[in-house]
Amino acid sequence: MLTHASTELRSPSPSLLLRAIKWMVGRQTPVFPLDEAGFHEQMAGRTLPRDAPMPEGFRKTFLIEERALLGHKVVTLHPKSGPAPWHMLYFHGGGFVKPMFKVHWPLVAEMVKRCGVSVTVPLYPVVPEAGYAAQDALADAVWADLAATHDPARIILNGDSAGGHMALALALRLAAAGGAQPGKLALFAPWLDLGLADPAIAAIEPFDVMLKIGTLRACGGLVAAGRAMDSPEVSPLYAPAEALAKLPPTRIWTGRHDLFIIDSRSFLARLVEAGVDAKLYEYEAAPHVFMAILPTREAKDALGLLAEFVAG
Repeated sequence: MLTHASTELRSPSPSLLLRAIKWMVGRQTPVFPLDEAGFHEQMAGRTLPRDAPMPEGFRKTFLIEERALLGHKVVTLHPKSGPAPWHMLYFHGGGFVKPMFKVHWPLVAEMVKRCGVSVTVPLYPVVPEAGYAAQDALADAVWADLAATHDPARIILNGDSAGGHMALALALRLAAAGGAQPGKLALFAPWLDLGLADPAIAAIEPFDVMLKIGTLRACGGLVAAGRAMDSPEVSPLYAPAEALAKLPPTRIWTGRHDLFIIDSRSFLARLVEAGVDAKLYEYEAAPHVFMAILPTREAKDALGLLAEFVAG
């Protein structure tokens, strides 16, 4: 059931390809352990993970810029014709503890092609080897670097999962600072409450082939590093109305078989109540970050809507 007039069910039934991919994902070794104990075991004494390298073939298709900020690599993909009118700052997902996945690069490339934008990707440090402050500092530095050479009103903040949290958190910090603001905010299956406090989330868990509540709460606690889980800095879902009112036009995409769908609905209602131009697009039976499964009907629709949002 749709929970708000600004919510749109884009796909009332899953495509056959999406069903098949979900079936396969459900039988593979999970990216994240299935319980809290497994998560802590995975984090303890691990070898620092590395970001998946950008495919070298991209250099033939895009104009590539690479630079370092605060000691971390930042990659920008432009259309081959040169910098685009709109610039996207994109934060990859991975629970704040995983580096850039291989699957993220094709998603970035597709956004450049479909939306006609330039996309900047910070390869940020991960928890627990680095703290949340280092992640925030890099996000702030990349924004400042972009805003110094681009019209901020032509910058769109975007991210998936934990990256959606980072994009939103950056937008809220910028709003609080009162300076130049981004023109638009796009969130792919954002992680909005690191503590997953809403009991309604439990009803979604049996259908989510990627995420489990205990694992995410353990991960969220590690990222929070002693801060209150319901503080807006940790969980943007709880940002006050006066802060939300300063956000730019916002679009959210989430699958209905994604634990984060519950908080996406709650956050949408709060945005609309605060007077923000906001919409939530839902996809029946779609898993977490389904828009990265590029061949599916659902991903194509989501990226088409993103292109419309940028052009509108």
